[in-house]
Amino acid sequence: EPWDGACGVFHPMLTEAAIRFQSEMISETFPAQGPVKARIIGKVDRETERAAQRVVQDMNFQLTEKMIEFRPEHEKMLWSLALAGASFKKVYFDPSINRQVSMFVPAEDIYLSYGASNANNAERITHLMRKTKNEVKKLQYAGFYRDVELQTPAKETNDIQRRKDEDAGFSGIKDDRYQLLEMQVELDLPGFEDTDPETGEPTGIALPYVVTLEKASGEVLAIRRNYEETDELKQPRQHIVQYTYIPNDSGPYGYGLIHLIGGFTKGATSILRQLVDAGTLSNLPGGFKTKGLRVKGDDTPIMPGEFRDVDVASGTMRDNIMPLPYKEPSAVLAQLLDKIVDEGRRLAAVADVDFGKIQGEAPVGTTLAILERTLKVMSAVQARVHASMEQEFKLIAKLIKDYTPPEYEYDPDYGATRAQKKDDYEKTDIIPVSDPNASTMAQRIIQYQAAIQLSQSAPQIYDLPVLHRGFLQTMGIKDADKVIPDKEITSPVDPVTENMNILNMEPVKAFIEQDHQAHLTVHQAALNDPTLGQVMGQNPNAQAIQ
Repeated sequence: EPWDGACGVFHPMLTEAAIRFQSEMISETFPAQGPVKARIIGKVDRETERAAQRVVQDMNFQLTEKMIEFRPEHEKMLWSLALAGASFKKVYFDPSINRQVSMFVPAEDIYLSYGASNANNAERITHLMRKTKNEVKKLQYAGFYRDVELQTPAKETNDIQRRKDEDAGFSGIKDDRYQLLEMQVELDLPGFEDTDPETGEPTGIALPYVVTLEKASGEVLAIRRNYEETDELKQPRQHIVQYTYIPNDSGPYGYGLIHLIGGFTKGATSILRQLVDAGTLSNLPGGFKTKGLRVKGDDTPIMPGEFRDVDVASGTMRDNIMPLPYKEPSAVLAQLLDKIVDEGRRLAAVADVDFGKIQGEAPVGTTLAILERTLKVMSAVQARVHASMEQEFKLIAKLIKDYTPPEYEYDPDYGATRAQKKDDYEKTDIIPVSDPNASTMAQRIIQYQAAIQLSQSAPQIYDLPVLHRGFLQTMGIKDADKVIPDKEITSPVDPVTENMNILNMEPVKAFIEQDHQAHLTVHQAALNDPTLGQVMGQNPNAQAIQ
């Protein structure tokens, strides 16, 4: 600080960008109805669609009700991702709570092997874990770790952790937890060698294992196979999911807002402090006075409207006081601050869309073009988050299928028994509910408006209930499938009932066992009925009914 009491404010550009990113991404990736939707693998029929709906219902139940840590861990991951450029989630089955978990891991606690471009192709991944003595004893008692005596934990912290502790108010406190290194490595262990299927001879190829050891003592706590026994290729199972803000061409960790606009924020902070300090010095200037000049109560500042007595040594008081020539806050510095902030915000893609410049009568295509240009950077980041979330959800779905009971915990909707759970998960591929092609709700709503405008010109080629149901879901309206129900026709009806359904714009369906000629005759008679034609002439849906 230049002097005691000088301005210590920080410009909030970096924090603003991180808060904006986290707020937008959590609302996009974790809406109220749940973060999961489904993609059917293979042939699509009514039963597979119902199975997918049951899996979506169960996954959203697991992520919102059972896995109570998922949302807060996801929010912490998004905050760290925006600032650091890379963040990680660890997905595993926790035997102590008998369910799957997905925990946030900061980038400084994940060590990737040299030359790896990301966590998916790293030959070695090391996770630095911190566990209390009691937590280690629980895992030893459960048989997860070897029952060996460990020495007292080494109370050590690295530079990053020390700075975090200072910010959180924990400076000076020593961390007394064990530091465990859980490493996904490839080893050729004696007695467990990879063998040739024809000759039975060892091939010398290292196989995937997970090795856990205590850092201070080097004591190995566990070695576990990290591939499926039925996998002939013995590919390593993934437990770590990497999220990247902007890919880094020279390493696996990516660029974040600190790398992109950290310099802008530092410059804006420096100029902002100069402007505030210049205003302070200009309003409360200091200077020199002669040694003989005495001011009563000169240790306190003069309040507005106050006149204080002075003893003048000689001459006039003007000759005994010389204020220093402090300048007013510089207009050039203020303009430079605005320029730096604008450039930083533009680079961080936190600028708001100026909807005032978008005319209400403007074509939908024009509005979409403006939104796409403004949100292009954020859309790219969201697409990367979407891809990583898809990988994370697949790992969670596999744990649910392999480790949880093979039946639903409740009576599922969409016509099924509890015992169909495992079969449903086999048929369905889980993906995030976020849309990588549209980063905001406004963008998706405008896309649906464009589709609805197109449907008005040729309604016969559109499935309007599906289109409107998707529009309601995009706007966040709950139970859109109940507001616009899916009216599936499962049994044939007589032609008179069909005529009434058509007049009411209800769906109709022909079944192969019906007398089609008789149905056509009744429909043609209704079409040629003059009384019915007069009624239909007043109906705005007359063309569609005909």
